[in-house]
Amino acid sequence: MRIGIGYDIHKLVSGRDLILGGVKIPNELGLLGHSDADVLIHAIIDAIFGAAALRDIGYHYPDTDEKYKNANSMELLKDACIKLNDTGYKIVNIDSNIICQKPKLAKYIDLMRENIAKTLGIEINQISIKAKTNENMDATGELKAIQAQAVVLIDD
Repeated sequence: MRIGIGYDIHKLVSGRDLILGGVKIPNELGLLGHSDADVLIHAIIDAIFGAAALRDIGYHYPDTDEKYKNANSMELLKDACIKLNDTGYKIVNIDSNIICQKPKLAKYIDLMRENIAKTLGIEINQISIKAKTNENMDATGELKAIQAQAVVLIDD
């Protein structure tokens, strides 16, 4: 068994969609990034790569490569899973946090879990997503950013 940790943060801006866990969430602000800026999926990908010692998301999908401009992070997650499976490892479970002052995410969590489970070919009960706030502190609490953390356990 091996474990990996992932983290991501993106700035909130107007004129962009807010996509978390592959779900487009109605909001006046979205996340700025080279791809769709899905911080949850990016944190999960980094955790997968970390657990398998496959470097990090930027190594595999650099923001300097136009191929990944406006990329759908769920497609990157699918590719990361293929890279993981090529090592002989499989995902045991994922535990994650989305740190977001607004909007409230509770009603979207199950859909995010379904999207991720389907993309990775695992069961929904292998995925935990928790929504947290930063109690109005720092850039996240001041509605300037959203961040995510993920831990992935893998086994052969």
